[in-house]
Amino acid sequence: MPSLLIADDHPLFRAALRQAAGEAVADLQVREAESLEGVLAALDAAPDTDLILLDLHMPGNHGLAGLAAIRAQHPGVAVIVVSANDDPRVVRRALDHGAAGYLPKSSGLNELREAIRSVMACEQWLPASLRAAVARAQSSSHDSELAARLASLSPQQFRVLALVAEGLLNKQIADRLDVQERTVKAHLSAIFERLGVRNRTQASVVLRELELSDPSRQSDL
Repeated sequence: MPSLLIADDHPLFRAALRQAAGEAVADLQVREAESLEGVLAALDAAPDTDLILLDLHMPGNHGLAGLAAIRAQHPGVAVIVVSANDDPRVVRRALDHGAAGYLPKSSGLNELREAIRSVMACEQWLPASLRAAVARAQSSSHDSELAARLASLSPQQFRVLALVAEGLLNKQIADRLDVQERTVKAHLSAIFERLGVRNRTQASVVLRELELSDPSRQSDL
């Protein structure tokens, strides 16, 4: 039975996604999460999940950082990014960081159904209105290199990196992950080498480069 995880913090939008998904794929098992922490917990519990519909700006996500975390920890799960941000450069970056599709929140239900069917069939999907502009948007060599370096991290190394970016000390990270402090230090050494950085501050900057502004929040200001 195919399985889908809807990751969005707006209940009404999740309900619309669930309805469209059920119409797109027969006998689809659908689960929901409203934060990045919830997404990762759901994937740990069901690593055979086929597809995620991921809101870029749900709690804990911070733009492309959540996508990078999912791709690093669960590389076998396909991800369609769902966002109010339809800037072709952002779409290009999401694809470079491993998204299988990109769906603006202004899309209709027909586009949503088409996106789910296409990605479930192992195809990349973009709305017709964005395809030409995204094709013209050149991939950044820096972004491509960053995506490759993040993808080289193990799931546990990525968790350590995320906690470093939150400002936690080694002992706090060890307590959070229920490991010994020397294990955290070993992970940090590997992280620094794979990311090509020298210290915790530089490692944190790597994740901050993935943050994006949220157009829906800007409109409320």
